[in-house]
Amino acid sequence: MRFYSTRNSSLTFDPATAILRSLPEDNGLFMPEQIPLMPEGFFADIRSMQLPEIAYEVAVRYFSPEIPAEVIRAIVDDAVNFPVPVKHIHDDTYTLELFHGPTLAFKDMGARFMARLMSWLNRNEEEKLTVLVATSGDTGSAVASGFFGVDGIEVVILYPSGKVSPLQEKQLTTNGGNIRALEIQGSFDDCQRIVKTAFLDKDLNKRYRLTSANSINIARLIPQSFYYMDALRQLPEGSIPPVFVVPSGNFGNLTAGLLAYRSGMPASGFIAATNRNDAVVRYLSGEDYQPRDTIATISNAMDVGNPSNFVRLLDLYGNDRSLMQKALQARTFSDEATRSAMRQCYSQYDYVLDPHAAVGWLAWEQLQSAFQPGTPGVILETAHPVKFSEVVEDTLGVKPEIPESLRSIMNREKQATLLSSDYAEFLSWMMG
Repeated sequence: MRFYSTRNSSLTFDPATAILRSLPEDNGLFMPEQIPLMPEGFFADIRSMQLPEIAYEVAVRYFSPEIPAEVIRAIVDDAVNFPVPVKHIHDDTYTLELFHGPTLAFKDMGARFMARLMSWLNRNEEEKLTVLVATSGDTGSAVASGFFGVDGIEVVILYPSGKVSPLQEKQLTTNGGNIRALEIQGSFDDCQRIVKTAFLDKDLNKRYRLTSANSINIARLIPQSFYYMDALRQLPEGSIPPVFVVPSGNFGNLTAGLLAYRSGMPASGFIAATNRNDAVVRYLSGEDYQPRDTIATISNAMDVGNPSNFVRLLDLYGNDRSLMQKALQARTFSDEATRSAMRQCYSQYDYVLDPHAAVGWLAWEQLQSAFQPGTPGVILETAHPVKFSEVVEDTLGVKPEIPESLRSIMNREKQATLLSSDYAEFLSWMMG
């Protein structure tokens, strides 16, 4: 498999270059030269498989033979070692719980896979690899966990000051070792801008071997397609192909689902559910694509004013908005509506939605009638409600219990360096 830049499809790169470089020099994003079709009968027989088997069959088609099949098998066995259960809420509404990994968020799947893949690719290098990652919350914690203690790799996490939950901040800033955290006085978009500028900084790249662990890295994105297929496996036998409802901020998770769909996975549609950061929603409604300043919301992991993976969506549909509109619907909701959905789901079905899944719940309620009766709606529950305990308690009057695996970090001391959003200040810190 070769990978090309969204800005120049004529230049292609091998998997190692795409993964370790993270961004092409023209500041596009890497995309697979072909989206591999799964073998005939794969989806018909998917109920006889388990998640690690599904993950291996997908990954080997993207990364082999450049990365040996037996290496991919070992990476999958080590990384994809937690469940992603589908829960039936009522009637044709389901959630896909993606919070059963070590940091209780959907990004565990991609971060763990990518960390092990990068470690193998970097195994013969004398110089360390430096991972730069911008986070609005869950990416940073998943990357910190996935890369902690990995030989030959240092991690620098940039997060927006005051715009992640207290538990998320503890997960970002208490690891030590090869994980360092930078608290940026600005928005997630500022953090993302700094990271992307760093990759284009020739002087910085002479000093460090840089790569990214954001969903701009194709090795983070592809593993997220695994759980879409696993959701299909878990739905009742004979179900109509589902609609996947994806709480969306940077749009990497949605892009992963569309990759799975292009590989042959049956689906009746995709819905992108956003908070007030609605640049893609406005584009799909017919407006010009116009990023705006990030708006802070209670679903903070989706507070992205200029989603980087939008260029991949454009690439998938040949920059044809009408084709994208046929495949994808999108809706935006306020904090007030989000809280109302959380209360409704809890009071009627005794199920606690985190504020991101609640946005997905609203989108499915609004758009369900557009699909064939009986079509399952699978709402991606992207993070454990405890990660947004303050919002949940304020909205529902109940305090989610912190799992034992996370209790120990609450008393750890925060270790983070406070910087402005000025790239020059970041550069001085890196070069100091």
